[in-house]
Amino acid sequence: MTNRIHKFGISGADMEKTVFLGLGSNLGDREHNLSRAVEMIGEEIGKVIDCSSVYETEPWGFRSDDRFLNMVVRLRTCLNPSGLLGRILMIEAQLGRLRGGKGYKSRTMDIDILLYGSQVIKKQELEIPHPRIADRRFVLEPLCELAPGMLHPVLKVPFSELLDKCTDECVVSVKHPFSIF
Repeated sequence: MTNRIHKFGISGADMEKTVFLGLGSNLGDREHNLSRAVEMIGEEIGKVIDCSSVYETEPWGFRSDDRFLNMVVRLRTCLNPSGLLGRILMIEAQLGRLRGGKGYKSRTMDIDILLYGSQVIKKQELEIPHPRIADRRFVLEPLCELAPGMLHPVLKVPFSELLDKCTDECVVSVKHPFSIF
């Protein structure tokens, strides 16, 4: 295959990685925030392959009356992990995400890199796979919808098994399917 240059970098089947992103929103028009984020991911990061259903969830790690809408997106990208993180931060900011302070809080958009191929990265600014996948039912439910048999790159356990063993008691309910087409 011939490599070609496009707006995501150098393209070629051998350079593309399958990535799973977790998306969440609990402020503003949550449905619109998710739809716009998926659209921007397709424009700025890579080809969106599929999306999980949209799940409504309780906030995790903090108190808020505003429930989250969460989903997982599978895509192909030529961006390296640092470049991917940079584009994600840009998309979050364009969708009104305000960063600062300590701890979790309500937000218009939160995008986490859950998986980047089978790579394992542990840096101060970036940890892949996401270090709390196994602890978060709101991540595991939509991730298992897309890739239940896939193995966690570090734990070497299928995500469906991680979901079965998850002790997170937050209520996670399917709101509706998400359509990218």
